[in-house]
Order: sequence, then structure tokens, then C-alpha cells
Amino acid sequence: MGSDFAAQVKAAVDIVSVVGEYVRLRRVGATQRYVGLCPFHNEKTPSFGVHANHQFFKCFGCGQGGDVFKFVQEIDRISFYEALKLLAERSGIPLPKRSEYADADTKLRAAIFLMHELAEQAFRNNLKSPAGADARSYLAKRGVAAEQIETFGLGYADRSGHFLANLFQTQDFPSDLMEQSGLVMKREGGGFLDRFRNRLIFPIHGESGKVIGFGGRALSENDQPKYMNSPETPIYRKSFVLYNLHRAKEGIRKEDRVVLVEGYMDVIGVYSAGVREVVASCGTALTTQQVQAMKRHSGRIVVNFDPDAAGANATEKSLQALLEEGMHVRILELEGGLDPDEYCKQRGADGYTTALAGAKPYFYWLADRARSRYDMRTAEGRVAAFQFLLPAIQRLTDKIERSAIAGDVAGYLGVDSGLVLENFRKAATERREKTLTAPPEPVRHDEKILLKLFLTGEEARDRLIPELKSLLAIEQFATRRIFHAVFALHETGAPFGLAELDARLEEPDKSRLAAIALADATNEEDVSLQLGIACLEKLQRETLVARITALKASIKDAERAGNLTDALRLYEDLHRFEKSQHGDVVQ
Repeated sequence: MGSDFAAQVKAAVDIVSVVGEYVRLRRVGATQRYVGLCPFHNEKTPSFGVHANHQFFKCFGCGQGGDVFKFVQEIDRISFYEALKLLAERSGIPLPKRSEYADADTKLRAAIFLMHELAEQAFRNNLKSPAGADARSYLAKRGVAAEQIETFGLGYADRSGHFLANLFQTQDFPSDLMEQSGLVMKREGGGFLDRFRNRLIFPIHGESGKVIGFGGRALSENDQPKYMNSPETPIYRKSFVLYNLHRAKEGIRKEDRVVLVEGYMDVIGVYSAGVREVVASCGTALTTQQVQAMKRHSGRIVVNFDPDAAGANATEKSLQALLEEGMHVRILELEGGLDPDEYCKQRGADGYTTALAGAKPYFYWLADRARSRYDMRTAEGRVAAFQFLLPAIQRLTDKIERSAIAGDVAGYLGVDSGLVLENFRKAATERREKTLTAPPEPVRHDEKILLKLFLTGEEARDRLIPELKSLLAIEQFATRRIFHAVFALHETGAPFGLAELDARLEEPDKSRLAAIALADATNEEDVSLQLGIACLEKLQRETLVARITALKASIKDAERAGNLTDALRLYEDLHRFEKSQHGDVVQ
């Protein structure tokens, strides 16, 4: 797949639309710029922008930036060729018949994706077959309808232990690829054994919607563990993945909240009750990467884990990851000792949505945990309970909200308000201890004009660059390295755009360029070729003045050293340049 095909795909794809599937974007006034929270690092104030005209994204917090291919590569952790293929399929552009993969890793991942597609279809067919009777019976008992089975792609792994192994061998997959897929395991005596046997199968999808792994529930009491997931593979990293996020993200944005539950069946039950913003972690403790994936779509979350002790402990552990990423957290405890799936079945969709609306802010839920953990009849116990809660309250970003909640919780626990003030004064002092950084080198107005011109017009590049290249004044620019990259890119005759120029730069020049190119057009003069020529002429005059100044210094040095021949030659150069200066004729 060559550069012509990549250019065709890039021209057909709108970066704002692609990024908008992963990040909540807000348009800035009437400009072509959109902003949102960066998906690549934790931030509370948006420093991530996407520009529709330049088809470019940039985060001024962490420095990530590039075109639509770069974004998909980074967000999905895939190669350029995989990103190209994904975007081509998304746009309905047929791939070239002779499309070769770029490297061994890409080829490996493509084969594993294909094996997962084949496995998903095989599991679905198995569920409908006579062998899937027990699995269908279990689903019926849990109240899972045919429509839900279809929506979630549920399947069945048969008892034989060699169904997938045989399927992959008939498709001529090499044995090393079969093993790396995580779907089959090497047998001690030789050959392969299916990882999932006699289990109800839940496909796990990446955010782009591709199947990347499976979860399997045992159908026999003797099979342990009850739930088993795919191992880590080149396409599945469980710490990054949330079950159902690819379906839930639209609902998350619509409702501006995430509902986090523990298991696959909870997701299916809650989703089927009309709460479409529901996800689950895939059998792991909640990770920073999973929280960041949710936060890209909403900063609000309701945690609804199972009501048993294990669920409460998991909730408490998840709070740290959620609060460290700045999420607004509420906790839902369902009455009657019911898990979310059971509650939806017994109380109905309205009952569950009512319960959701009444979910407690996390600090009151934690306060109840603290009351049950410490002896609240003693002053020492009440202070210990408050100290247990304090780190979680300190993570709140709003100062007024933080103080108010600390006061409320202290009153709830029966703690003296003086303790609250003392702790907050100490924390405020620590926050004030910040290091100072040197101010950035200022960028001149003419630098900005010329760079904007070069990014928007071939005529301006052809007219101005040949004369600009020789000017010493360029070396005084804060953006001098960007200009050198512009000259080099123009000389190659290759496609010229923000992404191509950015690829030739290092930080902080990447950020300088993006700040100039992606600045709001509001209240700025129109950048025209005539304005660019005026900038060129000004720089030519500056270069001439700099040469005259340098010549005068050289003449003085020659005269001091007694080198009269050199001094006379330099005088001739000086006279020629001064003549040019007065006549405004540039040599």
C-alpha cells in the first residue's frame, strides 16, 4: 500500500470525525479548531486540539501531535499500515489487491485478528448447534434473550478441546501463530489444545470494534476458574481494555457519565435495561489506562460493583485510580444484596435508573466504610476515620468544594472543624512550592506570517523560499529550525503540509509550529502573498544591516592588526552594500 493510496485515504477521512470517536471535542467559536481533554496523558484543563483545515491534532501538554494516521496509531497502539487499513475500511475505500504488510509485527497482528474473527463466528455457530444446549439453557435461566445473544455476540466453546485447533490448521495458520493467538495451547505430547472448553463465550472488543479476546464462563461446577479470559497477546492488553466500551461510548457521551460494573452478565443486564453507558473491567483491578479510556468520553462515573465484601473492597481500590485521574465519582449500592444484573431483572429498568440517580458521592460512601472500621465512640477513632478519608477528599480539584466536603464529612464523623483547617493549611503550603521555568523564546510576527503562508499555499513557497534561504536574519528567529525544515521539505518536492513538516521536527519546535498553525483565526489579519513579500523585503533589509555591521567590525579588526590589504577589500564590500542599502537594491 503506497503513498498514493495513503494520500487517497487521508483525503477521504475527516480527522475531527475520527478523533471525535475517542475524545469529546468542543468547537472553539466559529474557527476550524476543536479542543478536548488529551487521550494520551492526564489533564484537567484541555490542552489537546484538532484543526479541521490542517487535518492535524496537537496536545500542548504532552507534545503528541500529527495527522489522522498518527492519531489512530497512538490511540489503538497499532502500526501505520494497520491504521491505514482501518481508516480505508472505515471510509469504504477498497484496499489495493496487492497490499503487502510493512513488517513482521504487523503481519503477525493481522493474522491474529483474523483468527479471532474466525473463532468468534465458530463460537456463535456452536451456541446455536445441538452441542450448545447447556449454554443456551444457562442463558435462558439468566433471562438473556435471543436479541441480547446476537447483540453481544455470545458463543459456546465445545467440550472437545480441539475444535479451534483443527479450524486454524485447516486454514494453514503456522503453529507459532496459533500459539501466539492465545486461543490454543501446545499439548505436552504434541499438537494443540483449545484454551476455552465447555464455556459460554463473551467476545471482548477493542474501542474500534474489532474482537481482540474472549472471556469464558464455565458451565460445569468442576471447571475452575469460573471465569477465564484470553491471555495477553499482540492484540490484547487487558489493562487497557474495558468490556463493552466500543458500544457504550455513544451512551456515555449522551448521558455524560460512565456506569462501571464488575462482570459480563452485569453489563448485558444493565445495557439491556436501557442504560447504554455501562462497561466492565475484564477481570482485573481497575488500571490507570482503563480510567483514562473512560475519561476520554466523560469525567463522571457511577461505580456499581457487587454488594458483597469483595465488591466493596474492589470499589475502595478502584477509587484511588479514579480520583488520581480527576474523575467525579459516585457509588451505587443496590439494596437487597442484589448485583446489577439481578436488580435489573427484579426491579426493572425504571427501578435501576432510579437507583442510579440516587447514587452517593464517593466521600459519603467512604465515610460509612470508615464508621464501620473505627471505634466512633472515641475521639481517637473519629480522628482516625477522618484521616482515612482525607487523602480521597484532597484529590478534589475545586478548592471551595474540597473545603465544604471536608467540613461536611468531619461533621458526619463528629470531628472538630479545627482539624480540618489544620490539614488544609498544610496541604495548601505544599501545593505552593512550585519550581519556576524559563520563559520561551518569543516568536516574531513575521515568522508567524511566513509559516502560515507556507502551510497554506504552494505559490507562496515557490515565490519566497528561494530568496529566504540565503538570509542571515532567519538565524535570529525563534523558529529557525522550523524554517530549515521548511526549506528541506520544499527542496524534496514531496507533499507539503503540517503533518509532513511536524515529522521533521523535535520538541519544542513541534509545539511552536502547532501553536502558530492552529491558532484561532479570529481577530487576525488575512495572510496573503503580498504580506509575505513585505516580510521578505523587511528581512532582506535586516540582513543587509547585519552584514554592514559585521563588515565595519571586521574592518576595525583588520586595521588594528595592520592588515591594510584586507581592510581595503572589506571597504569595497562595505561601499557596495551601503550603496545597495540606500537604493533599496538587494544583492
